[in-house]
Amino acid sequence: MTIFPDVPAAYDVIAEKFFGERSTALRENKYLDLLLNDLEVGARVLDFGCGTGRPIGEEVLRRGYELTGVDGSAGMLAIARRVMPDARLIRSRLEDVELTGTFAAAIAWDSLFHVDRRHHASIYGKFARWLAPGGRLLLSSGGTEDPGFTDHMHGETFFYSSWSPQKACELLEAAGFAIELCELDQPAGRGHVAVIARRKT
Repeated sequence: MTIFPDVPAAYDVIAEKFFGERSTALRENKYLDLLLNDLEVGARVLDFGCGTGRPIGEEVLRRGYELTGVDGSAGMLAIARRVMPDARLIRSRLEDVELTGTFAAAIAWDSLFHVDRRHHASIYGKFARWLAPGGRLLLSSGGTEDPGFTDHMHGETFFYSSWSPQKACELLEAAGFAIELCELDQPAGRGHVAVIARRKT
């Protein structure tokens, strides 16, 4: 049986270094605009794998939305509590979390690719349950179909796993989403794909 690195534990170790190096420049702003611009102020937004909250969670709050963040790393969430004192923050492994209530939008940016892809379809199903009809999901995915590989950051080992962009979109559609955008966001390395999907009504 393959033993995968414990990603939340690795982020615990590097949390302060990661935070110190994370640019506040919001290169994701284009996608946040598409996700959020037609929402009413005060709408509930889920950040799934929120990390330290910088810069995406901070931007969601700045725009006047109510933020719930989920992350498995206690170290990252400790920083998020400093950065986003008004957010509701939940510590849980992403493949295990259960939430109540509904959200107007959800974000899973640079988080799901740390979860074994065999869990992705069930997580997409959870997003469909958690989102209000017509609610949008923004997620990022690896650009290639790789069942699992490891890489290093600040001396710690991290696990990555993705379906191909086509397969990820097929799984989202099977979960009840309509794909509005799927594009290569960063072509370097193994690629980085941005997807926006709307929950069907």
